[in-house]
Amino acid sequence: MTANRPWLRTGLALAALLATAPVAAKIWYTDSQSETAAELVEQLEERHYAKLEYDDELSSAHLDNYIESLDGGKMFFTRGDIESFEAFRYVMDEALPRGRLDAGFEIFNRFEDRLTARLERVVDTLPALYAAMDFSRDETYAVDPELRDWAADDEALDERWRKHLKNQALSLRLADKDEEDIVDTLLKRYRTQLTRVRQYNAQDVFQLYANALTELYDPHTNYFSPRRKENFDINMSLSLEGIGAVLQLEDEYTKVSRLVAAGPADKQGELKPADRIIGVGQGDSGTMVDVIGWRLDEVVALIRGPKGTTVRLNVIPADAASTEVHKEIQIVRNTVKLEEQSAHSRVLEVPAGDDSTIKVGVIDIPAFYIDFEAMRRGDDDYKSTTRDVRRLLDELESEGVEGIVVDLRNNGGGSLQEANELTGLFIEYGPTVQIRHSSRRVWRDGKRMRTAYYDGPLVGLINRLSA
Repeated sequence: MTANRPWLRTGLALAALLATAPVAAKIWYTDSQSETAAELVEQLEERHYAKLEYDDELSSAHLDNYIESLDGGKMFFTRGDIESFEAFRYVMDEALPRGRLDAGFEIFNRFEDRLTARLERVVDTLPALYAAMDFSRDETYAVDPELRDWAADDEALDERWRKHLKNQALSLRLADKDEEDIVDTLLKRYRTQLTRVRQYNAQDVFQLYANALTELYDPHTNYFSPRRKENFDINMSLSLEGIGAVLQLEDEYTKVSRLVAAGPADKQGELKPADRIIGVGQGDSGTMVDVIGWRLDEVVALIRGPKGTTVRLNVIPADAASTEVHKEIQIVRNTVKLEEQSAHSRVLEVPAGDDSTIKVGVIDIPAFYIDFEAMRRGDDDYKSTTRDVRRLLDELESEGVEGIVVDLRNNGGGSLQEANELTGLFIEYGPTVQIRHSSRRVWRDGKRMRTAYYDGPLVGLINRLSA
């Protein structure tokens, strides 16, 4: 949005952009996403700390970052593709504030075409390609994408893939895989990748395109799709409404990995680990939807629901003799507490010399979490890191520990509010956090004249993965 850009250049550029819109794109953006895009740019320009204008320079970086996010390995686009995308380089900053997402979706559709065609070809020809591999031949292959240029054409890309597959096969040979296992492993790998790219939807593409921009303002500034926002809220509150089953994909099936202890599925008793879910129905008589081949997040979305409602699962039991054997299970949804991700404690007997020991309490804090919604509702027992740690301190002191170790290793962060509140359990006075807002106003938080909840010997543990 450069102010002094000639109107003719802008008009022609946007006209060219409109002309590139496909008549029937495989994936295209919605009106809602168009409105969200315009709002996103406005919020970034007006409220982000970086105070960056989405202009030609940022538009150019946005394009590069988006292409990098799609094909950072330079394995699918050719130089011709990249050159054709140059038409978008200096017009995205004009289009996006108007809700035009053509560039992002045009580029993704090209990427999906290239990736699908390439992987289909790999799957079809891999056995023959492997049989023709000569591992005694002296060749070089640039494993680091930074050392590669974009392939000049499809023929050059074919050669890159030949070496890429040979390199992967060689790695499996060095891991003592036999020839049949090598081919089967690679076929499974690329069939899975092919299945996943075919399941991309407009929300996925919008999130990729939006984050390719937000990351230019700050690597920790991200756009969340509605489903990702839901998962974020679950991770912050450590609770959800559903059946309490941890699921995973196995080929085309949704498999039960484990059940959450004391969750609805665990209490009901019929669903077991390693069962495969092939259908999901709502209520006592809703249509049973076949979910074989579905994305995991879409299956999860069907199974989750308000507490007190019923979900029906059509499953192939883990001990079934064949996939023809299946049964229907009814489970009433309820609130599921993800206690294994909460702060927890243990007591260690530490040698103190002269054959004596002392008790040391260890509190593991994997994240800083808080149930914001429950807190806003005024719930007396809402979930939070500080509340849990205070309870654990009481329990450890009742066991007669002589010191506390707070283990923050691998703690990736979470709620800044909770990280700050937690310090109040151990620090008596003084500021604990300082924040500079986008207005450049500095805000300091830290209640003075307060008494620490715990004032005994204390050790904190962190590592490079601690936020």
